[in-house]
Amino acid sequence: MNWKSENTELILQDAIEGMRDMPDNSFDLCIADPPYGASSKATWKYNSEKKLKGFGGNWKLTSEVWDLLSQNDLFEGTFVWLKEVKRLVKPTGSIWIHSTYHNSGFVNVCCQLLGLEIINEVAWYKRNAFPNLSARRLTASHETILWVHTGGKKREYLFNYDDVKQAKFDSDNLKEANKQLRTVWDIPNNKAKIELSFGKHPTQKPQRVSDRLLMISGKKDGRLLVPFTGSGTELIAGLKYGMEVVGFEIENQYFELAQQRIEHFLATQQQTLFQ
Repeated sequence: MNWKSENTELILQDAIEGMRDMPDNSFDLCIADPPYGASSKATWKYNSEKKLKGFGGNWKLTSEVWDLLSQNDLFEGTFVWLKEVKRLVKPTGSIWIHSTYHNSGFVNVCCQLLGLEIINEVAWYKRNAFPNLSARRLTASHETILWVHTGGKKREYLFNYDDVKQAKFDSDNLKEANKQLRTVWDIPNNKAKIELSFGKHPTQKPQRVSDRLLMISGKKDGRLLVPFTGSGTELIAGLKYGMEVVGFEIENQYFELAQQRIEHFLATQQQTLFQ
């Protein structure tokens, strides 16, 4: 099932299956907010007789480690979707990946195995993070965002350096105008009323996060891929920046939520043009 409008294609399908049918080097940017895998029912088994080369030679534990990883659903899924994204994003493009401690290690390892180079690791500091009610651990007040490119010696990825340096972001106490942007971002997690007016997604990000990603590495009139659409925030940010956007969503309710939000954004944008 597809829904299309001007510069937008929203696809109700598993992202890995859908991406396999797309041509190489067809996107200028990808923003991925995958399932974090906070809980997993994967069965961990390994064959101690198996031997693999790597890490400077045959290491006694290599086979055990690989078998453990390869039979973990989160690791395997991460590897497969990242492999497709690497194929689809141009050498001049960028890949942004949201993560937490539940999946950031797997994402990092998969990037290295696939030859994807990590440009920066960003710590998104949530000043207004929800408190920890159990009083048994520290209050989680940040997430990790990896800025990645497809690899290779030339490092051709786009970086809108001047735009980012000149920017002063509302409510970010760490970024000053005409100063380089650092890898710690002070972005409150609250969403604007319009972002929640049609419903919400449990891991929905405020649009100001996606707006910043587009400012850093977006390409006007380029193409943005969002493998895990959720509520559609990244797609709207891409449209706002002037990109053609393609998103995958596997859940009907979030497919419909994203569609409603995009339709409203496009209608509002058109009204503004005619005022």
